Amino acid sequence: MKNMQQMQQMMKQVKKMQEEMQKTQEALKDKIVEGSAGGGAVIVKADGHKQVRDIVIKPEVVDPEDVEMLQDLVLTAVNDALRKADEMMGKEMGKFTGGMNIPGLF
Repeated sequence: MKNMQQMQQMMKQVKKMQEEMQKTQEALKDKIVEGSAGGGAVIVKADGHKQVRDIVIKPEVVDPEDVEMLQDLVLTAVNDALRKADEMMGKEMGKFTGGMNIPGLF
């Protein structure tokens, strides 16, 4: 009988933790990180769901003679923003997983 009560209590705790994790994941869509390249010449903002929200390119880096440089700056800034979004997600979800990387969780 006591084991059954413990099992029910544990299931309630698991359910509560799952609900809190889901709320945290939803809240991440409203948290924005910023990646940049070229000393801020290109700035990319992404949310916690790794969706790019904004790209800002300073006019002085737009050179029709050197499109490759601009492409590299945009690529670097996007990757920087997505890396920071991953870090933010890992930090937020790590509150629930104790820092363990659980495959498929996020």
